[in-house]
Amino acid sequence: MSRKETTGQAMTRSLVAHGIDTVFGIPGAHMYDFNDALYGAGDKIRFIHTRHEQGAGYMAYGYAKSTGQIGAYTVVPGPGVLNSGAALCTAYGANAPVLCITGNIMSHLIGQGRGQLHELPDQLATMRGITKTAERINHQSETGPVMAEIVAKMLSGRQGPGAVETPWDVFGQSGPEIDLPVGMTASHPAVNPDEIAAAAALISGARNPMIMIGGGAVDAGAEIAALAELLQSPVTSHRSGKGIVADDHPNYLNFVAAYEYWKNTDVLIGVGSRLELQFMRWKWLPKHLKVIRIDIDPTEMVRLKPNIGVVADAKAGTQALLDALAGSSRTDRTREFAELNKQARSRFSAVQPQLAYLDAIREALPRDGFFVEEICQMGFTARFAFPVYAPRQYVTCGYQDNLGFGFNTALGVKIANPDKAVVSVSGDGGFMFGVQELATAVQHKINVIAIVFNNSAYGNVLRDQKQAYKGRYLGSELTNPDFVALGESFGIRAFKVTSPGELKDALEKALSLDEPVLIEVPIEKGSEASPWPFIHPAPHTE
Repeated sequence: MSRKETTGQAMTRSLVAHGIDTVFGIPGAHMYDFNDALYGAGDKIRFIHTRHEQGAGYMAYGYAKSTGQIGAYTVVPGPGVLNSGAALCTAYGANAPVLCITGNIMSHLIGQGRGQLHELPDQLATMRGITKTAERINHQSETGPVMAEIVAKMLSGRQGPGAVETPWDVFGQSGPEIDLPVGMTASHPAVNPDEIAAAAALISGARNPMIMIGGGAVDAGAEIAALAELLQSPVTSHRSGKGIVADDHPNYLNFVAAYEYWKNTDVLIGVGSRLELQFMRWKWLPKHLKVIRIDIDPTEMVRLKPNIGVVADAKAGTQALLDALAGSSRTDRTREFAELNKQARSRFSAVQPQLAYLDAIREALPRDGFFVEEICQMGFTARFAFPVYAPRQYVTCGYQDNLGFGFNTALGVKIANPDKAVVSVSGDGGFMFGVQELATAVQHKINVIAIVFNNSAYGNVLRDQKQAYKGRYLGSELTNPDFVALGESFGIRAFKVTSPGELKDALEKALSLDEPVLIEVPIEKGSEASPWPFIHPAPHTE
């Protein structure tokens, strides 16, 4: 006679089978049978409970973004799902495999609008709007196939978040314990040799090619660096691509430096990138520019049509291009690139006090440490002024630019990388979105170093209202707690520093401690130089 198990137990067994060892979340009534199954999994799955559903979603995002593996979280349906929705849409925008596990009302009541606890008019449709895939488990027997299908879709091709809902009554439903299928990722698109040949021919005639890398190239760093060396081409990136080719590689151009090179670029080679920098930020195209794209997502070739589109995995596509160009040689231009970087650094050194503080963090942070940005003056500046040396070590929210993701995300990064230093950089506005997760850091011993730059404002809004709206300030000035006292009230070691030198010393001390740390850095309101002229530069003149 076969053993029996509940849907919740089968779901948990499926998580383990798919290599998921951590679930973030908050337990609740609809989820009790699943929560109990997590408890029953013992040391196969650890449960990190948070103080807000958004925190759970962002921690799962940090886990996924820093590892490339699934970051899972569980929340109650309805308000729990909606509270975590910002994290799901961030994962969607940044192509991160975040899995939301939730419930629903009793199966026979779904869609009837009776006003049941946590009922949404159509929760599945809501989740499908902000994920790559979302499904419902209607019966215990469906558990294995549905879970495998969701995982396979999340990890195949262009990765993205997924969600699974199970009605309240189905979670506890028993059925035979059977072998569960494991979701297999789809094969990468085969590299089309004709496309590669056409791309190689176009590149061979190029005088000033440029390589732009995005988050889709995260596993192709070695091949991209080799291509850049072969072509004596510069490589640049915006935020999700940072670190894929190290900032100190001779062919890497900081994107402020890359904009100067851009005026003479004749072929742009985009690898795993939407080409946001060139087409949405710089908004200026050199005459006769030709564009080659290597991207696993065929839809990208329609969204921004290139001259030559290679639909392929970044690693395989770049290697095929390398093979096609083998034997060609070009004059070494790395001194030219070094000079462009030096000139750019000289220009953006005026973005103070951000640059001095970012330099202090970089000096103290180990080369393999993680830097988690936030939507704040330091975060924006870091996109061009904070060197990164390996993939995934610069954790960004991608194009959502959602305020308040940073500290919560950093906790997930640290859970996934317990032996690496993790620094979260926030403004006071963004930090207060998730300040309650200081309690989570203490309870679960998550040793993130949170640096809060306190300028008593939503700094970007304040600047825009000052410059574009003649000082008609509305909702941009903030009253804050004493962050050091606040941190200490949670049981967190906290420091206040007032200079880059003090920050470096405090950070080095924090890195030596085996505990979470909060560092407050007061900044005079409205005093930061704007980083935006370097992110949205004025068009080149012919």
